[in-house]
Amino acid sequence: LLLTSVITLLPVFIGLFLWNQLPDSVATHFGLNNQPDGYSSKAFAVFGLPLILLAVHLVCVVATKIDPKSKDINKKIFRVLLWICPLVSLFVSTVIYGYSLGYDFDMSYLCGILIGVLYLVLGNFLPTVKPNYTIGFRISWALCDPENWYRTHRFGGKCMVIGGIIMIVTAPFQNMWILIALILVPCILPVIYSYLYYRKIIS
Repeated sequence: LLLTSVITLLPVFIGLFLWNQLPDSVATHFGLNNQPDGYSSKAFAVFGLPLILLAVHLVCVVATKIDPKSKDINKKIFRVLLWICPLVSLFVSTVIYGYSLGYDFDMSYLCGILIGVLYLVLGNFLPTVKPNYTIGFRISWALCDPENWYRTHRFGGKCMVIGGIIMIVTAPFQNMWILIALILVPCILPVIYSYLYYRKIIS
């Protein structure tokens, strides 16, 4: 936790090192056309964003630890959870600082690679997750039926792995609309599958 928290805050030190080279107004949000459509102060970009991500990081860890079924959470997927915010923090800072220094980034390509790798990793571990209230597809009918949970997460793991591969392979040709669809579909299909399985059991 200490290591991942320090890495989450690493962009603060990088930002301080680059402070005099950064403009007073920094692009912190990019639209679907890969162009910046939101700006923030230099102080917020350097200090605010990493601190927000650190807060999210700590909330995720605490929520997982106080989960009544925390003992059922696989240690490997908990380690994956630990590294999500640090990697996002480094990714966001690289894009923001780089763009501010004059580098041009293809946001669809970068996001496709990052999320694709994340889906690949999560998809491999999801089938091993037992019923809990923090990690996984926490649907009421799956939480109440261990068999539904197991089948949903096996199917969900396959969806995320396939979605991750497609995201990585198509990253050079993507736009943001396609990327959003590829992000949502692997998350929606397991919910539909779980509900259909539930209806089949009660019918």
